[in-house]
Amino acid sequence: MNTYAVIETGGKQYKVEKGTSLLVDRLSAKEGDKVALRPVMFRDKEVVAGGKDLEKVKVEATVSEHLRGPKIKVFKYKAKKGYRRKAGHRSELTKLEVTEISLGSRKAAAPKKEEPAAKKEAAPKAAKPAEKKAAAKKPAEAKKPAAKKEPAKKPATKKAPAKKATEKKPAANAKKAATKKPAAKKDSDDGS
Repeated sequence: MNTYAVIETGGKQYKVEKGTSLLVDRLSAKEGDKVALRPVMFRDKEVVAGGKDLEKVKVEATVSEHLRGPKIKVFKYKAKKGYRRKAGHRSELTKLEVTEISLGSRKAAAPKKEEPAAKKEAAPKAAKPAEKKAAAKKPAEAKKPAAKKEPAKKPATKKAPAKKATEKKPAANAKKAATKKPAAKKDSDDGS
């Protein structure tokens, strides 16, 4: 049974085994540096696919070289329209060689050193003036939301003039119609 892992880098997933070399999107590490890769799945005697057990999986690789992928030409064309666009693309890649895949045990966190009693007492005293400043700022912050409510009333006043403008249009059309009717009557009077 082969031990392998599925890792994720650059938004893509790759299946890797120990000694595998693969091309991935450009990484910021220098040539010869060790890189820790993010595992998505691990398989040895059993499958680990999530949770706290996946955090114990260790996948390391070394950067063997930085290179560029093949040039890809893009050409857009529309017949009989004179539309032509030519572009090119060349990917920046990194070649990795996987050196280690293992399921380790999690290390216990180191106990924190206790601070001297004098420092512990000084810290609460320093916090009290900061609390006073924060309390002083709270009334100022409470005033700001009240100011934001006033501009909300302005759009309601803008709607009223728009209705008045639509009322004027039929009146203007009525005047035009009134001026045309007498002219039509005059023509008919002259013809009889």
